[in-house]
Amino acid sequence: MKTAIYPGSFDPVTLGHIDVIKRASKLFDHLIIGVLNNRAKTPLFSVEERVKMLEEVTKDIPNVEVKSFAGLTVDFAKECNANAVVRGLRAITDFEYELQIAQLNRVMDTSIDTVFLTTSLEYAYLSSSIVKEVAAYGGDISNFVTPYVADEVHKRLRERQGSQM
Repeated sequence: MKTAIYPGSFDPVTLGHIDVIKRASKLFDHLIIGVLNNRAKTPLFSVEERVKMLEEVTKDIPNVEVKSFAGLTVDFAKECNANAVVRGLRAITDFEYELQIAQLNRVMDTSIDTVFLTTSLEYAYLSSSIVKEVAAYGGDISNFVTPYVADEVHKRLRERQGSQM
């Protein structure tokens, strides 16, 4: 069985992420979405909330599983018995960074390859950071995330705004 991981912060999961997930799920028998628990960052959503959102938006893709992890991607891949890491590329700047990480991962574990999927053109500009910024200023994010995720983002921003009063 060919297993791949798709690691990321997914804070929040965007339609661009979902596009990569759907496409990668057709390339591998089992795709594990790895939600990174990075203690150095302050995300909008907890790792548990991000896992829940991803489980909701991928519930109709039978070969997809969602797990959280902390630490090195290669260690998570080994833990999952994965032989590939899936990464999405939006622009040449993504490629330069991702190539360095892929090469580092390959040095650390030669049994794990990285598969790059170029983002569909309709999502080439999209990032979680953009979604959060547009939402924070009251903009419409319905073209960037699913309705479920949009509701969660707006709810969280209202909670944060209420706590600052």
